[in-house]
Amino acid sequence: MGGYRRYRPGSSSKVAKIIRGKYKPTFTPNQDCGDNVIIINAQKVIFTGKKETDKVYTRYTGYPGGQRFNTPAELRKKPFGVERIIKHAVKGMLPKGPLGRALLNNLYIYEGTEHKHEAQKPKAIDINQYK
Repeated sequence: MGGYRRYRPGSSSKVAKIIRGKYKPTFTPNQDCGDNVIIINAQKVIFTGKKETDKVYTRYTGYPGGQRFNTPAELRKKPFGVERIIKHAVKGMLPKGPLGRALLNNLYIYEGTEHKHEAQKPKAIDINQYK
């Protein structure tokens, strides 16, 4: 596993590539060779167009008739709602199966600027420098 990286809100697809390690010359598809990513100021993430009110997230409780629907506007009001929105976006771009679930543990999302990873000396990166 590589070092910790920190960035301000940007593109989820670039975050997924950094977590996967696709920007490294030593990329191996069946291994976790990516970096850990710390997303700060997550509450500032924005949706374009009408996605804030029209997009629907579906989840299932496991009980009959237990299908629940939420929009991003509703999720923002709940605790850890913004974290769920970003994690859902990144999770869909990672491989399915045990490797993808392990890679998702390398993503840390914080709504403010404070986080508990200062001891690892994360490097701030400009997400726009990546393709």
